[in-house]
Amino acid sequence: MKETCLARHVVPPHKSLIQPMTKLNFALIGAAGYVAPRHMRAIKDTGHELVCALDPYDGVGIMDSYFPHADFFTEPERFDRHLDKLRRQGQGQVDYVSICSPNYLHDAHIRIAVRNRAHAICEKPIVLNPWNLDSLCELEEESGKNIYTILQLRLHPGIQKLKKRIDAGPAGKVYDIDLNYVATRGRWYSFSWKGDIQKSGGVATNIGIHFFDMLGWVFGRFQDLEVIENRPESARGRLVFEKARVDWFLSVNEKDLPRRAIEEGKRTYRSITIEGDEVEFSDGFTDLHTQSYREILAGRGFRVETARPSVEIAQRIRTY
Repeated sequence: MKETCLARHVVPPHKSLIQPMTKLNFALIGAAGYVAPRHMRAIKDTGHELVCALDPYDGVGIMDSYFPHADFFTEPERFDRHLDKLRRQGQGQVDYVSICSPNYLHDAHIRIAVRNRAHAICEKPIVLNPWNLDSLCELEEESGKNIYTILQLRLHPGIQKLKKRIDAGPAGKVYDIDLNYVATRGRWYSFSWKGDIQKSGGVATNIGIHFFDMLGWVFGRFQDLEVIENRPESARGRLVFEKARVDWFLSVNEKDLPRRAIEEGKRTYRSITIEGDEVEFSDGFTDLHTQSYREILAGRGFRVETARPSVEIAQRIRTY
């Protein structure tokens, strides 16, 4: 078995050296992205400041609702130089860089953060391939900076309740699970980086990886998988965990929405059933990024090794 960075050294939990009331400086990469406003809100709601942002697309008026005075760049070279200048001036040093860029750029953008002596907070998937995780662990060890990822389903009250139920269940019990997630996207999806498997990792990675992480967290060690369907807009298969056999289906095609979701005017459908009983977790998603930031700032954020099982699952599905 390949030695992981966790096996090479024990990564201690991050202990914040900054007093709780100190205002921290954040930078943001991918300011025009779909998920970026959740990060802006999380920075604001935790009482901190976004001092600069980067995106090749300059339609970022959403920043006015959160941090209208933040510097903005469309070129990574100038953004990188700006971070370096802030650090060398001794005032305005960026403490954290939040990364909301396309999946295939996460690794490179994490390196920009660490090179400028900032911690990184990266959207999922933290990287597309498991072997990249090893170099990130080495980067942490060399720099003394921490790399966090957003695994917000672990903070969802409904999922936490489910985990407690499974943990308290009969020893040796293996549950039969059905997971269905339809997150509809328009025609733009296939023309964007998200529709390019080399850049997004495909639909299973792009919309499924946080569910794969959640399933491993709740049902134990990943054991095996089978891929039945893997198309640009949908994927289907089976995952086997220590305590569960999971039949899963993921789609971005509105034709896959169940009738009840269509009748209710919904464009997103989430369903997990455990041996026929549905687990309710449709609501409660709005504040999970803010909760994630609070956990990170308190020294309890999810680190590189935590993300490894879900990254490995997604990569195996992609190359099945």
